[in-house]
Amino acid sequence: MERKTRQRREFKKKQTEPMDEKMQRLIAKIRTDLCDSIIPISLTRLSPFERKQIHREFDRDPSVTSKTYRIGEDEYELRLYPVTNLRKYAEKKAEEAIQSGQKVVLPPMSSYERFIIHEALKNNEAIKANSYGEGDERHIELEPELFGRGLRKIMKKIKLF
Repeated sequence: MERKTRQRREFKKKQTEPMDEKMQRLIAKIRTDLCDSIIPISLTRLSPFERKQIHREFDRDPSVTSKTYRIGEDEYELRLYPVTNLRKYAEKKAEEAIQSGQKVVLPPMSSYERFIIHEALKNNEAIKANSYGEGDERHIELEPELFGRGLRKIMKKIKLF
């Protein structure tokens, strides 16, 4: 029993220790890379403790989402998504589509990135966002709505068309 208690104390001590210089540099580099980018950062070859430290650092930041994916038997990939930048990008492209009156095609994205963009634009009634393509080529097309979703809802209620 004493042994387990000692192991827990050592583990908690290790968790509360300040990050080493290598991890601080890595986190600073990640922050600068994510600053103005819409592209997620992918990190492999991290120990479980390093992944946990990075998760803990970025879980406090609402502008970044961290996700871990299993890519092999003992291999994991940590991805950091710049959520705020993706939302701003989606709103900018939606405004571009509305101003031009033509559809705007966004570059291929992962499913989570597409989810963020769809969530950012779901309340914008002037734009229609649809995903097209297969696999790695799946992308979003933004089309301006002629009358918006509100008119369709009204038409369904009064059943004119």
